[in-house]
Amino acid sequence: MEKNLTLIALFAALIAALGLLPAMMLPGGVPITAQSLGIMLCGTVLGSRRGALAVLLFLLIVALGLPILSGGRGGIGVFFGPSVGFLIGFPIAAFVAGLVVERLKAPILVSAGLGAVLGGMVVLYPIGAVGWALILGKTLPEVGIFLLGFLPGDLIKCALAALITRAIGQMRPGVLLSRD
Repeated sequence: MEKNLTLIALFAALIAALGLLPAMMLPGGVPITAQSLGIMLCGTVLGSRRGALAVLLFLLIVALGLPILSGGRGGIGVFFGPSVGFLIGFPIAAFVAGLVVERLKAPILVSAGLGAVLGGMVVLYPIGAVGWALILGKTLPEVGIFLLGFLPGDLIKCALAALITRAIGQMRPGVLLSRD
């Protein structure tokens, strides 16, 4: 129990720390950040439930006003901006990424890579797009064009998530809770 709580808090802090890296703002107010790598790692390393809990802890801290989203954003207002769909989708993305790693008994590099793609892109993009479209009054096809700007960076983050997850599994197998 104590180990689980510690790792959940540590991964929530990891997401916050990744927000310190400079973001690239896309037209329409949704930034490309390194924080989505943290979301992917929550699932691929901690597993579905613990990964989603780490992201929920991070979002609770954001809602309480700590400026830990990229660009120093925080507070309840961010849940009413263009990023709302992505924020809502973050715990779902981590859950799906973790579920893939837990259930797919392929080598960890393969299951973590696939989990990161399915959770961090296939699941997250539609949820983010709906929120983005609703807030900006755009159609989904219009928002879909903006989403193309995320693809190259997110594919790199998926590869990094797979490599980092494998490295953690090799160096500290007891920390790789997604394979318990």
